[in-house]
Amino acid sequence: MNEDKILETINSPEDVKKLNVAQLEQLAEEIRQLLIQVTSTNGGHLAPNLGVVELTLALHKVFTTPKDKIIFDVGHQSYIHKIITGRREQFATIRKYGGLSGFPKRSESEHDAFGTGHSSTSISAALGMAVARDLQGEDYSVVAVIGDGSMTGGMAFEALNNAGDLRKNMIVILNDNEMSISKNVGAMSEYLYQLRTGETYNRLKKDVEGWLKKLELGYDVLKAIHKLKGSVKYLTLPISIFEDLGFTYLGPVDGHDVNALIEVLQGAKRLEGPVLVHVLTKKGKGYQPAEDQPNKFHGTGPFDIATGKKISNPNAPKTYTEVFGKTLVELANTDKKIIGITAAMPEGTGMSFFADAHKERFVDVGIAEQHAVTAAAGMAAVGMKPVVAVYSTFMQRAYDSVVHDICMQKLHVTMCLDRAGLVGDDGYTHHGVFDYAYLRNLPNMVVMAPKDEQELRVMLKTALDFDGPVSLRYPRGSGVGVDTTLPVDAIEKLAIGKAEVLREGKDVSLWAIGSMVENALETAEKLAEEGISAGVVNMRFAKPLDKELLLKQAQEYGKIVTLEEGMLAGGVGSAVLELLNEAKLLDTCKVLNVGIPDEFVVHGTKQQLFKDLHFDTPSLVEQIKGFVNNGK
Repeated sequence: MNEDKILETINSPEDVKKLNVAQLEQLAEEIRQLLIQVTSTNGGHLAPNLGVVELTLALHKVFTTPKDKIIFDVGHQSYIHKIITGRREQFATIRKYGGLSGFPKRSESEHDAFGTGHSSTSISAALGMAVARDLQGEDYSVVAVIGDGSMTGGMAFEALNNAGDLRKNMIVILNDNEMSISKNVGAMSEYLYQLRTGETYNRLKKDVEGWLKKLELGYDVLKAIHKLKGSVKYLTLPISIFEDLGFTYLGPVDGHDVNALIEVLQGAKRLEGPVLVHVLTKKGKGYQPAEDQPNKFHGTGPFDIATGKKISNPNAPKTYTEVFGKTLVELANTDKKIIGITAAMPEGTGMSFFADAHKERFVDVGIAEQHAVTAAAGMAAVGMKPVVAVYSTFMQRAYDSVVHDICMQKLHVTMCLDRAGLVGDDGYTHHGVFDYAYLRNLPNMVVMAPKDEQELRVMLKTALDFDGPVSLRYPRGSGVGVDTTLPVDAIEKLAIGKAEVLREGKDVSLWAIGSMVENALETAEKLAEEGISAGVVNMRFAKPLDKELLLKQAQEYGKIVTLEEGMLAGGVGSAVLELLNEAKLLDTCKVLNVGIPDEFVVHGTKQQLFKDLHFDTPSLVEQIKGFVNNGK
């Protein structure tokens, strides 16, 4: 094997096309080393990318981007695609402020055919492109690369159904690694297992050739696929769900055999109508710690390459996720009506604690947030207390279910929104900045956010004792470090809609909610050094607002500042303005709203993003000084 680095010669997909199979295999190993090296420093989605190295190289060997369109579902497995499409030298900047995005991004490269970040969208986008291609009289291939985890999402089935009906030329690559973020669940997972391991898996020896002839594909395609006999367990299932939906099904194919992948993709490219290629891969392939614990290396922070151990601060406070998970277990120990629900993310949401302690009351629905919410509504309708733990950004996918199935019926469902606010390096597809705005306008909904970990525990208990819909949102990562050892049975519930005065002042009152409360307290301290006396209110509730306290302070202070880690448009600050306008106090009380402007926020560390958005303490001090001194 050539000892020279092949990777250093790869500046475009055209360079990949020039390589033979042996060179592609060497390139695959070099790419794996680069993936491990960069993600060990930057963090990122390591295991998904290690699993699709050969598949990505084969795709670029057979197809020609940007003319041909390759759409990566979710996109967390697109690092190899980025490396070989002219971004190799920038790859060390991935997920860093000002650097490459961790997901496909149309504005970043012409080779990124479709921006992604959430699951189960690729087949729909691919079908849309195929329809447009034919209407425009153009000729190119469209390929959707979707994992078996994403295939649990309802949108994927909607797209399969429509694609089978329209019969457009398109290819779906089903990347089957038996994982989403955690171990896959559900009937589809079991079905794919049967395709991988059942007796029909070995039908190649007796019926593949006959089947191909029946399809009247022609000698060249038959010859190309016939070559796979020695290297691929080729399977066609006339009775498979994919065939029944109108797809030609090819596979399963060894996803780490470059030659086999190239040949089956060449065959798929020449078939008429929609084709599904079932590819078997190993998540974390080539790095033992990631192979052993693919869920831990799905999305990882910096780690030590030799051991695979994450580099973290051992003195960091508990995460909000951990506090939520353990508190829910405590509450469920004495309340048998509590049910825990998540959408393929038990570890990420802290629901794994509940699953371990109360397995019989834990439901993982797969990547199906809409179903999770409506199933929870069904549980609540017959007297249970469902708790749905989902990232804020993913709850957007279930909005209609929240409106129609929960709020309209005033059902007792508690929605716990993890990763609310800015999430850092994953960027704008994952920032949880819209939930204040899209939930506070719903009748019957209570929206709350804790200032610290202990208040999260208090709010969770309050929510579970409240008879109606509740949204409880909290940020990613560690809390502020307060004591959380008070037993839950000793916790006093909050009065719904009542805020907490943390600091008295004279010149201005800072009304902060959730993660911004700590910022508000620090800012008030700095303002005092500047001769400005600032009060601080922990709002606790975005809905209902503490109307009595707000009107009282509006008249006493004459100046109110709202602080939220969410969108200004329709957010908590807007709610304050609406209430003050209704009370006809905006002529005498001036309001400054601090929040996220009308834009999608880029990726970077939270500290960098706070500085950009003027959320950091020095920026807040300057803004509020100007606001207070204006007109003096």
